[in-house]
Amino acid sequence: MKRKDFLKKAALGGIAGSAILTSCGSNIEDKAPAIISNKKYKWKMVTTWPPNFPVVGEIANLMSEWIYTMSGGRMKIEVYGGGELVPALESFDAVSIGAAEMGCGASYYWVGKVPASQFFTTIPFGMNAQQMAAWLIGAGGMDLWNEVYAPFDLIPFAGGNTGVQMGGWFNKRIDSIDDLKGLKMRIPGMGGKVLNRAGGAAVLVAGGEIYTSLERGVIDATEWIGPYHDYKMGFHKIAKYYYTPGWHETGSQLEFFANKTLFENLPKDLQIIIETATMRAQAWVLAEFDAKNGRYLKKIKEESEVQVLDYPTDVLSKLRVYTNEVIEELIETDALSKKVFTHLHNFRKEINDWSKLTEKVFYNDLM
Repeated sequence: MKRKDFLKKAALGGIAGSAILTSCGSNIEDKAPAIISNKKYKWKMVTTWPPNFPVVGEIANLMSEWIYTMSGGRMKIEVYGGGELVPALESFDAVSIGAAEMGCGASYYWVGKVPASQFFTTIPFGMNAQQMAAWLIGAGGMDLWNEVYAPFDLIPFAGGNTGVQMGGWFNKRIDSIDDLKGLKMRIPGMGGKVLNRAGGAAVLVAGGEIYTSLERGVIDATEWIGPYHDYKMGFHKIAKYYYTPGWHETGSQLEFFANKTLFENLPKDLQIIIETATMRAQAWVLAEFDAKNGRYLKKIKEESEVQVLDYPTDVLSKLRVYTNEVIEELIETDALSKKVFTHLHNFRKEINDWSKLTEKVFYNDLM
């Protein structure tokens, strides 16, 4: 087909499509949900983050504003930081029983209640933010997440991603896997179990206590998030080495979650407004992290003597082996974890083949 004929055919097709849409416009309107009343809803959102915490706490406040505006004031959500209404790590239970209608956090905080939850935040040597979004939104990951939360009368929503995190702050160099032996490090989740297997000691320290714990030698090292938050915490003032990459959190997915019964009892348009706001949050959080992290990495380099170092290849290789062992032990004892991980693993193999031809080439050769 000649190019002129092709363009003519495409144009005619567009006109025909417009006519079809116009002719069936009444059918579309018929399917639109009717607003039965102007009834107003007032919900509470509890979070795992300190009040107004940069980015992850801010997005909860923005969500509330967006939903209020899009609903024309019909829905108002009051946001409570961790500890303001319920303790931070009781947010899951509070929403499950309906004491609050919504929550905001990260699913790996609930591993003690449902081990499979951690796969929806991140696992060591897992997927990056782009791949996580593809799995959840484009490849059925959200369906599994809903299945995992359903017994708790909860419905999850993707709520942003931190991107690849940094590997941690240390006061000694990590030149071999043996340098991790006996090391007391603040590192949560599955990454902590991997460190333990390497001979280190994962320590749980509350966010507000990390700085003093590192300064006083209670811990030898810590991971947090990335340059923006790490700078705000002041780690560059008390640690010598800043390691990359964050092998333990390669693309940490954040979440909103709602009481399923209460959510499904909302008018349909308000349900869609909430879903739409969470998708906006998904985009905003990663953009904000990337924009801030680049700026604050520069500040760390300019304002301190910190050395930014890569983990040695052999250290990462050994940590990957330990990660596989930890995952194998988990999925052998928990059927739901096995189901989720199998789905994630199969998708990761597919998307990695694509990423090697595109993203990897970009970072290695085109930057």
